[in-house]
Amino acid sequence: MAMIDFWYSIGSTYSYLTVMRLPDVARAEGIEFRWRPFNVRHVMVSQNNIPFRDKPVKTAYMWRDIARRAEGYGLAPILPAPYPIAGLVFANEVAVLGMREGWGIDYTRATYRRWFEKGEAAGEEPNLSESLREVGQDPERVMERAGSEEIVHALASATADAMTLGVFGSPTFAIGRELFWGDDRLADAIAWARRKR
Repeated sequence: MAMIDFWYSIGSTYSYLTVMRLPDVARAEGIEFRWRPFNVRHVMVSQNNIPFRDKPVKTAYMWRDIARRAEGYGLAPILPAPYPIAGLVFANEVAVLGMREGWGIDYTRATYRRWFEKGEAAGEEPNLSESLREVGQDPERVMERAGSEEIVHALASATADAMTLGVFGSPTFAIGRELFWGDDRLADAIAWARRKR
């Protein structure tokens, strides 16, 4: 089975489209995805690449584009969703912990669903606690553990790995060192992975 690294950051708007459909795509296509949370804000700030700040026309286009694509995927977000989110870093630290413990994908999908379909910003309350409860986790335990030096370092390390690979945005699909950026490049990434298998 082909393997694709799915680099994503909770806080990326377009990643909603990928997160909500990727398990179905994986089953239908017979492709395995390794979910790799990272801190896209750190990457963008370090590269002086802030795509929507003080850009109302581009921001309006983004929301309309997401709405069109979501409709095509059978998703029903309420847009605009809260953005940007203050809790981006912590949301991704929770995801890193979740990946280690086996509930990270479910948490990522739950937190995006609440963010985009209920208007509750990811990484903040009530989204954080409710998403964790939804996936069978104790919020108090997880939040304490996610804030530990070990997990903070793990997210920083993953972010450094992403930058070394050349990842500059979320979502990004990687097959080895070959990168495909954006939800709309998922099919291209799958086709490449099959050719290189």
